[in-house]
Amino acid sequence: MKLTEFAKVGHWPTLLAAFVYFDLSFCVWYLLGPLANFIAEDLGLSATEKGLLVATPLLGGALFRIVMGALTDHVGARRTGLIGIGLTFVPLLLGWLAAGSLPRLFAVALLLGVPGASFAVALPLVSRWYPPQHQGLAMGIAGAGNSGTVLAALLMPRLAEAYGWRAAMGLAMVPMAVAGLVFLLCARESPDQPPPRRLRDYIGVLRQLDTLWFCLFYGITFGGFVGLASFLGILFHEQYGVPKVAAGDLTALCVFAGSFMRPVGGLLADRHGGIPVLSLLYGAVALLLLGVAALPPLWLATPLFVLALALLGAGNGSVFQLVPLRFRREIGVVTGLVGAAGGLGGFLLPAALGVLKDVSGSYAGGLLALVFLCLWGMTLVLAVSGGWRLTWAGQAGDAQVVRPTVQAERPSRPSGDSRVPVAARR
Repeated sequence: MKLTEFAKVGHWPTLLAAFVYFDLSFCVWYLLGPLANFIAEDLGLSATEKGLLVATPLLGGALFRIVMGALTDHVGARRTGLIGIGLTFVPLLLGWLAAGSLPRLFAVALLLGVPGASFAVALPLVSRWYPPQHQGLAMGIAGAGNSGTVLAALLMPRLAEAYGWRAAMGLAMVPMAVAGLVFLLCARESPDQPPPRRLRDYIGVLRQLDTLWFCLFYGITFGGFVGLASFLGILFHEQYGVPKVAAGDLTALCVFAGSFMRPVGGLLADRHGGIPVLSLLYGAVALLLLGVAALPPLWLATPLFVLALALLGAGNGSVFQLVPLRFRREIGVVTGLVGAAGGLGGFLLPAALGVLKDVSGSYAGGLLALVFLCLWGMTLVLAVSGGWRLTWAGQAGDAQVVRPTVQAERPSRPSGDSRVPVAARR
């Protein structure tokens, strides 16, 4: 696939709008991570409370992604995105003016899941504009909007140090206003918009075994990426004594690597197949995190974290090279479900890191748990790949041989029928 060919298809203003919306929404969704050290100092939080606080927006994102994914299929991604942008101002206003206690702050954190649900809007909006051979790169570019976490890691500690963490939350309304303007002016629905799905169609998707596999795989890659991104500022500050603003800078470096590699992962999956790319990435991440779990000196831990998050970002792109090929017509609801699984994985990781730190006095246990999850993910990808190649993914894991019209002509089959060979379905 040549980039010149990619530039001739699809709709670049919509791709730009999806990226900006996703990017700035992620900046807001993630902002409690960089602010956590300031909030903890102000409210006297334990490691468990800090872990749960930065994890709660991820849980909210998991819940709201299901709703936003279903709404995307019913009223369209553009309308859903505008609704989500409007609702995002609610937790920012509350965080600025009314988050004076920990319970109120947890309520704000849960509502910050609304911008986290932008994932279930931006990716279907883009996916419907691009043909199968360009899905990996298109979805990777749109999904690279998770680079908004870099903006939050760089800006929020500085704003909190200058004006206080509450004012920093209020100032976050500015980028959301920019996102709303760009999305309103540039985003357009694809002419290939599918009809609204019925409730039984959603239930049918849930019954698909492949849906569960994608949820698990993305729960590891995206959950690992965003979970670490949310907690790294705390870890750098507490484990290595890095000042709060400098901890945000180190976190931004790690998150930038993961965000940059997401479209690269999609491009690699387009060229070599998502199955082999994803399995290799899982194994490499496990090795890197095994080194991090030993809690080495900062000069060694930092590049290990950078590489680990880079490969997790590439894994995110690889997963979503496969998803629209398997569920072309149900991309909205499936993206919502898979994204919710990613958010749930992101919630569990920082929560576990905080709890295990209070129990054992070390962050090593939580990091080792992620190592085992990556190894488990690699094993499962290899286990299911044979069936995928015989049904919808084509031979040798080359997902480009899929004929998307199959999905367009008939609804998804229940899991018991999903193993029909590719040749029989043409």
